[in-house]
Formats: sequence, C-alpha cells, structure tokens
Amino acid sequence: MRHRAGQRSDLPTVGDWVVVRWRPSEDRAVIQAVLPRRSRFSRKVAGQRTDEQVVAANVDVLFLVMALDDDFNLRRLERYLLLSRDSGAAPVVLLTKPDAYSEPTARAGQASQVAEGLPVYVISPLHGHGLEQVTAHLPRGRTGALVGSSGVGKSTIINRLAGADVQKTRDVRRVDSKGRHTTIHRQLIVLPDGGLLIDTPGLRELQLWDVAEAVGATFSDIEALARECRFSDCRHEGEPSCAVRAAVDAGRVESTRLDSYRKLQAELVHLSKQRDERQERDDKRRARTLGKTPRIQTRERLR
Repeated sequence: MRHRAGQRSDLPTVGDWVVVRWRPSEDRAVIQAVLPRRSRFSRKVAGQRTDEQVVAANVDVLFLVMALDDDFNLRRLERYLLLSRDSGAAPVVLLTKPDAYSEPTARAGQASQVAEGLPVYVISPLHGHGLEQVTAHLPRGRTGALVGSSGVGKSTIINRLAGADVQKTRDVRRVDSKGRHTTIHRQLIVLPDGGLLIDTPGLRELQLWDVAEAVGATFSDIEALARECRFSDCRHEGEPSCAVRAAVDAGRVESTRLDSYRKLQAELVHLSKQRDERQERDDKRRARTLGKTPRIQTRERLR
C-alpha cells in the first residue's frame, strides 16, 4: 500500500477504517486499503515541506483544549477553529485550569466571542468538574478528538472519562506554564459508555492547510464588514472608506483580531503558491518518468 499511496495523506492514520488481510501464521494483519474518510483534521507538516499531515480521521467532534493560565491565546484559538471547521467535524472549545487565573469568566467570554456561537465550556479535569459537558458529546459510537498544546489536561480528561490511568500525565513548568510532552503518539480509546476519544500529542506548530473556506466562518465579523468597504480588493490597511478600519477605530473590532486576519490571509496565499510550485515539480517529474523507455531484457521478463 505504501507504494500505491500518492502522497503522505493517503496513508492510514488514527481513526481510519481500513481493510486488512489477516495472516494467522504470522499472527499479524497487513493493511490493504483505507476506506473513504468522512472527516479529517489536517495541518501542514512541521518544517519547510509542503505536505499535509492528517492528525485524525473520521472524527465527529473536535475538542479544542486550551488552559486558562499562560497557555491562553485567542490568536491560537482562531487557528484551531480554522482547521477544525475545515475538517468536517463539529468543534467544541474546552477551557481548563480555571483556578490558574483570577478571572476565568472574563477569559471564557473572550473565547466565546472568537468562537462565535460554538460551545465553550470551562472544565477542571484534575478535579473532575464539568466533564459531563464532554461526555454529552460522546454517546455510544460517536468519536471525539482532543487537540491542544502540551500540559492543558488532554490526558487527564482521557483518564477521567476512561475511569483508569490509560495515559501518563506530567505537570507543566511553573515558569511559563508550558507543558512537557507526555503523550507521544496518537491513540483511539474506547470509553466505558461506548464513545471513542482520540488523544493527540501537543502540537508545537499549527500551520494551516486548506482552510480558505473556513476563514469566512471564523472571521465572519470582519468578512461582513469587508463587503461594505469602498474597494472590493481592500486590504484594510489605509484605503479610503474602509469599513473594517472604521470598526477598529470605533472599538467594535479589536486591532489584534484584524492583524490576525491579515496574517492568516497572507499565510494562505503563501501556502497556495507553495502548493502550486510543488504540483508543477511533481508534474514535471512524472512527465520525465513516463518519457523514459524501460530497458527490460526478454529473459528477465519471462522470469
């Protein structure tokens, strides 16, 4: 199957349904094919390569986990929302460690504004508070996935819902609230009530993939204002009669949110250019390969 796979994203990942051939004599199974995916949470692979990494497949609900300590970052949440909305799964925001910040309700309100109508729950997995909000989204046969930085409590959520220590946990560094990777691989776990939950390692890099259509949902406020701008190609930087800049000046849109929007748009343009260049290289490589005449001796062919 590895020889048939056209690209890395065609290979099986956690959550995939696959066709296998069982080999009793070897006590193992070999994957023959990956069945079509109904959803996929993807990102660009870390580093300079222009490849898609499918983090989890066939997920019904994506739990975007963020702690209310120094890990709290609205701009990162926007990126999570972009990737989750493009995945085909329903995004749900989980805010952990409410005891780590003096005003958790205020930060929850900020997250709700960015999430624009999506469910946002404040939970404390360490103390078992609020986990019923998670299980409500995971009835029998429904699959969820936990996505977030290291140290936000993903493995603790798994252990609480599973009723056993199936995942190791470690404390975060007190200096900067950064987590230390405990989960080092993705794994699908069957919960006692029949729901399924995928734990993922903390994502150090969250580079966008094909999320152009999801931008409108994540930044619906800015996109709606942009339609009122004088110029259809307005970049919202200094053009006259810019409705977006007017909203920022009036305090109706945060300037940091607009900066994030412009940065993400520029990133998508750059990614599109990289993908076009890679496609062109791949087409040329295939053309050269097809143009070569294989030199196979008759005797070798008969073998």
